[in-house]
Amino acid sequence: MIRHLRQRLAEEHTDRGSIALYFAITTLAALVMAGLVIDGGAALATRERAADLATQAARAGATALTPTSLRDAPADLQADPTAATQAADAILTDGGATGAVTINGDTVTVTARLPRHTVILSAVGLTNISQTATASATAVVGTATEPEGG
Repeated sequence: MIRHLRQRLAEEHTDRGSIALYFAITTLAALVMAGLVIDGGAALATRERAADLATQAARAGATALTPTSLRDAPADLQADPTAATQAADAILTDGGATGAVTINGDTVTVTARLPRHTVILSAVGLTNISQTATASATAVVGTATEPEGG
């Protein structure tokens, strides 16, 4: 009987703390999963916002044409580098982004970088999920036509 009692006490002694360890591991896993969902969703939204800002800024830059190219043949449109850069930078600044503007003839390329800090994953050391996107726009000349059958 004493042997049985000693064996039972030894078994209980080895099981102590296992629930606390299981709870700690489960809590940490739940925290990481919540961080991936919340901060991962924020990273995706930030990436979309950066892409949107880059597209808007490139379009704004592409519409800033040199006055002489407007007077020449429509195929010779040229972006005004100073005005295009100012227009693109204004869009980026208004959107809270930074970036770079590159002009090559009639094509304006904008790279937008949008900062974003984590909410939950900062607890495990990941603090920055800033996103970058690039877009280009070209000024084109077109004509408007009436749809057929209209």
